[in-house]
Amino acid sequence: MTTLETGEALAAAVQKTPHRVTLDSLKAKIVAAEFFHPSFAPHVTVAVLQTENGFTLVGKSAPADPANFDAEAGRTFAHDDAIRQLWALEGYLLRERLRQAEG
Repeated sequence: MTTLETGEALAAAVQKTPHRVTLDSLKAKIVAAEFFHPSFAPHVTVAVLQTENGFTLVGKSAPADPANFDAEAGRTFAHDDAIRQLWALEGYLLRERLRQAEG
């Protein structure tokens, strides 16, 4: 289970209203993802995600010791870094919608 999935499970366990940004709702907004490794730092992973409305997010990951690099882990960490950014944006948007509904 990733840290995002762990956080999602905890948030679901304490949820008291239907108003919440979910990991599934975030994943559903992603329409494209590409991963890169700079030629001068091949142990660094950069994830570029695009949402359905065209917004672009950039996530990154890098082990402190390049000898510990694992391509699959790098992709997961970089992707999760970008998703965390989207989570904050979607949380702000939800809060704004809730405030407007309050009148």
